[in-house]
Amino acid sequence: MTTAEILKKVRRIEIKTKGLSNHIFAGEYHSTFKGRGMSFSEVREYTPGDDVKFIDWNVTARFSHPFVKVFEEERELIVMLLIDISGSSLFGTQKQLKRDLITELGAVLSFSATTNNDKVGVIFFSDKVEKYVPPQKGKSHILRIIRELIALEPQHTGATDVRIALEFLNNVLKKKSITFLISDFVSQPFNQALQLAARKHDLVGIHVYDKYDKELPSAGLVQVVDSETGQHIWLDTDNKTIRKQYEAAYKDKYNYCTQSFRKSGASLLHVRTDEDYVKVLQTYFRGR
Repeated sequence: MTTAEILKKVRRIEIKTKGLSNHIFAGEYHSTFKGRGMSFSEVREYTPGDDVKFIDWNVTARFSHPFVKVFEEERELIVMLLIDISGSSLFGTQKQLKRDLITELGAVLSFSATTNNDKVGVIFFSDKVEKYVPPQKGKSHILRIIRELIALEPQHTGATDVRIALEFLNNVLKKKSITFLISDFVSQPFNQALQLAARKHDLVGIHVYDKYDKELPSAGLVQVVDSETGQHIWLDTDNKTIRKQYEAAYKDKYNYCTQSFRKSGASLLHVRTDEDYVKVLQTYFRGR
């Protein structure tokens, strides 16, 4: 992809996802993810119904009638995106590739965060951490993240390893963050790292998948390629045994993923490449 093509795509994604974050997600995001605490803002005169424990006795003594302290929420948060850019993300048979969906999800979450004046950082991973973008604020920073989402190619070609990304997160980020882990979770085992990360961070997994990740189409004898290992094999997609084995393999990975998130206490969303991710995110934000 040329620089001009990348910039054009960045602009298209910016227009679409920024509009969604401004008009749809901003309120839900703000109410879902609270600030780190309350900080002192000012004092004002006491009015009936105010909590007496917030009376400022020094100011009250000075003016001979009661004043209370006013606190406001410390809104600034750190939002981390853990983005799977492994070879399996380049699969998609319906509306779009999984990688395209992951890009849009990352962009809309980034704009939602920056609308609320939060810092955003990204860890791109495959079987290794491919790139780390430290948390920062501002539109130019978000546009840089979108460029990376579109253009960054993995340098490693092994099987995806979510564990590596989670361990890197725990090591590099000392403060608590809101972490969105976006992947198809076709990965090496990661449950222990997930439990550690979920204790430290407010962790939300977004499972991105395609219709034909779950089931083989009936298309006769076809040659398929493992996008992560490069291995070529022939499959008789009309063979019922092969179809059942394929579906069972997917179900095993799905069950492992959902059980790992459940045991860790982290949230897990599921978005298919031909589904409306807006509804999935809105449902999550409103129901949390």
